[in-house]
Amino acid sequence: MESSVLAFAVDLLDEGADLFFGNLTDRAGVGGLTLASVYHEARDVFPHNPRRVVRYLEPGAAYFQPDAALWRGRTLAPRASTAIGDEDPFELACAQAARRGMKLHAWTVFLHNDRLGFEHPQCAPENAFGDRHLTELCPANPEVRDYVRTLVLEHARYGVDAIRAESLHFHGLRHGYHHERYFEELGPITEALLGLCFCLHCRAAARAAGVPADEVRAQVRQEIRVRLEDENAATAPGSLTEIADGALAAYVDASAATVTSLAAEAAETAEACGMRLSFMDGGGPGTGWLSGIDLPALAKSVHGIETLGYAPTAAQVREKVAAFALHGVAPSALAVILRPMAKDCDSAENLAEKVATLRGLGVPEVEFYHYGLMRLSSLDRIGTALGHTR
Repeated sequence: MESSVLAFAVDLLDEGADLFFGNLTDRAGVGGLTLASVYHEARDVFPHNPRRVVRYLEPGAAYFQPDAALWRGRTLAPRASTAIGDEDPFELACAQAARRGMKLHAWTVFLHNDRLGFEHPQCAPENAFGDRHLTELCPANPEVRDYVRTLVLEHARYGVDAIRAESLHFHGLRHGYHHERYFEELGPITEALLGLCFCLHCRAAARAAGVPADEVRAQVRQEIRVRLEDENAATAPGSLTEIADGALAAYVDASAATVTSLAAEAAETAEACGMRLSFMDGGGPGTGWLSGIDLPALAKSVHGIETLGYAPTAAQVREKVAAFALHGVAPSALAVILRPMAKDCDSAENLAEKVATLRGLGVPEVEFYHYGLMRLSSLDRIGTALGHTR
């Protein structure tokens, strides 16, 4: 089983290559590094960082130095984080990983980009009322799709083995903006409908699939208005599949086809450059329909599916893997992320049992979240779980 630890570029730069990679190999005993290449805004606490404990991450920043020639003439382009200055953490990580015989993966947040959405609102998803969700990019937009393919190309020059594609899909209403406020009860139906994209590109894709997109949008607007105006209506039960005489469900299915085709294009681009691309489905089976996640179709279009094995027991991790198998994703096509911290894990034995469970199921890759956000003792837990001796 291959193993890796997810990390930020600032972990590498703040600690220095020797200490950082020494912890990965000598304490955690992993064979790979999964380094964030593009990431969203955040504020985190770093227990063992020698330079700071609390750090703010910039909105939608790149943690490598973009190749200007690749982006010339394109509307959307990554911008290097001010945190890396003139340095290129991926260049450093590539050289250090190769020297130590480790694999380098790129953990890339594609469409949850809170800088590009605000700078280019025409590329953001548009709800039924024409309001833009500016923390995201729409996967149906041609300029966004060009951005995704070009971003994949950027990683090839760093000797990246695999791209971990996070956020390569639509997002719901409650996703990714600080100080979101909902003072009236919206209800699950209203929230679901407000999260759907009705931009001209999504509507065109739906019409191409035989869906009356404009009629669906009108029905969705009407349904939302009814539920916003009355508290009882907001919480009343309902079925998304019945809205617009079933056409809404067909509209969502067309959105899933959009996501699958974009993931396939990204995977093909990666493969042409000698890389793999795995699609991150953090929620797991049964949770991603409104986000356009069609697991059986995606499993045939990308090189693997990655998910979160966040659970307190090995039995629950086993159940997560089994759920994917029921949705057309065999354990041999999965990568699973575990957390060795106290929220999920109370001992090295607990983590070792989870790793053993994944190995026994035939899961080929396990990753651990997250180098800078865990204590050094959690790195030691990883080493114990993997059978590494210092």
